[in-house]
Amino acid sequence: MNLQQLNSLPEKTLACELKKCCGSQRWVTAMLAGRPYLTEDSLYKLSGTVWSELGKQDYLEAFSQHPQIGNLETLKEKFANTAGWASDEQQGANQASTEVLQALHHGNQVYLQKFGYIFIVCATGKSATQMLELLKRRLKNETQTELAIAAAEQNKITQLRLEKLF
Repeated sequence: MNLQQLNSLPEKTLACELKKCCGSQRWVTAMLAGRPYLTEDSLYKLSGTVWSELGKQDYLEAFSQHPQIGNLETLKEKFANTAGWASDEQQGANQASTEVLQALHHGNQVYLQKFGYIFIVCATGKSATQMLELLKRRLKNETQTELAIAAAEQNKITQLRLEKLF
């Protein structure tokens, strides 16, 4: 798809495509209102601007649209519309040892209990071991610090997924 094709999509179709990039409905609505996109760069910039203006509930809504790192069953069942992208993004987890996957699973559960949402990391290019180390470090964060980090990671994921639309 190119920019002209993206701009000419019916609103409902474009909304579905954008929701694959970011699960926040307010983000999707704002992105739809920003059409037509003059350049790919202006689309990416608008995305970042909109994301920065959203709040905690929007972030949590977006986070809820991701499978847990390394949870391949959830990836296949709940997130079929983004499973291909998420599987590529989590490629490092797909190749991990059983021990690392078990540690990721346990760490994800501890993270979820502590913060109330799943561990969000832009997994592209990271091994499972690297993601596990990030998870362990981020578990030490205070709630507000971690929310800001998770939101920044979500923004990276969104940007990568917007690029995949083209």
